[in-house]
Amino acid sequence: MAEIPVDLARFDRVPLGNWPTPLEDCPRLSKALGGPRILVKRDDVNGLGVGGNKLRKLEFLLGAALADGADTIVTFGGVQTNHGRQTAAACARLGLRCELVLTRQVTRLPGSRSLTAPRDGEAYERSGNVALDLLFGARVHVCDDGAHAEATYQRIVEELSSAGRKVVPLPIGGSDGVGVLGYLAAAIELRDQLAKVAKTNRIVCAIGSAGTAAGLALGTALLDWPVIVDAASVSNTVPECSADIERLVSDAAALLGVRAPRLDHVRVTDRALGDGYGLPTPVVWDAIRLFGRTEGITLDPVYTGKAAAALIDAVRTGDIPATETVVFVHTGGLPGLFGYAPELIEEAQG
Repeated sequence: MAEIPVDLARFDRVPLGNWPTPLEDCPRLSKALGGPRILVKRDDVNGLGVGGNKLRKLEFLLGAALADGADTIVTFGGVQTNHGRQTAAACARLGLRCELVLTRQVTRLPGSRSLTAPRDGEAYERSGNVALDLLFGARVHVCDDGAHAEATYQRIVEELSSAGRKVVPLPIGGSDGVGVLGYLAAAIELRDQLAKVAKTNRIVCAIGSAGTAAGLALGTALLDWPVIVDAASVSNTVPECSADIERLVSDAAALLGVRAPRLDHVRVTDRALGDGYGLPTPVVWDAIRLFGRTEGITLDPVYTGKAAAALIDAVRTGDIPATETVVFVHTGGLPGLFGYAPELIEEAQG
């Protein structure tokens, strides 16, 4: 079994999650699909702030921020951002002030159909992640678009810096070279778990800001682990996602002092993307119901629902052979499901 040729212990890190997260066999889901053996890596149940994949990134990001003397964190996202909610919870635990700059605008792809997006209304703006942001003590700034968000960020930094506070911004999704280290660590953890369970052919995950996919891509490459990483886009085109993975892998490799590896084992698909970020399609709701009714596993309509829909389609079209063993990385997102309450109630009865 290959050992990873890097030392993560030299990076500043704060403990936030419960590791390792469970790796669950899903026989009823596998039977329903009539194809490969499906296992689910439960990064949705890793503890702090209702859990989710961002905690792995935040351990390194906030470790670096604290080492830099930060007392205030500012980060960004959509109104129902999971990253914002987990950042708020982590800041509460660490005694840091948290400022969340959130944007109402939902990205539609060129040529998308006219759909009613749940980007406003009581459920979307006052429940789910937003309610938890407030519960964890974050100051929430809801903006209309990117320009408004940028102006708000500049105002926050100026005001707090003038008051003598040390402000450190975190990128959207916690995705930069430092954040990638979280899922490099996860790749090591997953490889060790699977050594006791099964030989795995493929890892499936969602890709938005790309930090999770990049960490898995880098980790599996450095481990010389012969596994495919399938990344299902939830927001951008395949070329954009691929470029993001390559950029983040390169940045993280530079931090580690190693050469950026080839990423021939990484596949990006937009087969479940639909009309853009935050816009679930019928197949996404189908996937959410299937996971719920076969395994009691809750997906969300923004990230894991789309990744699951891509997995299901790949199995049913034969792109993932029935002989494979597949790990589905559950990146969390449960609170965001309730931001889609009107659709959720209707779709859950389907």
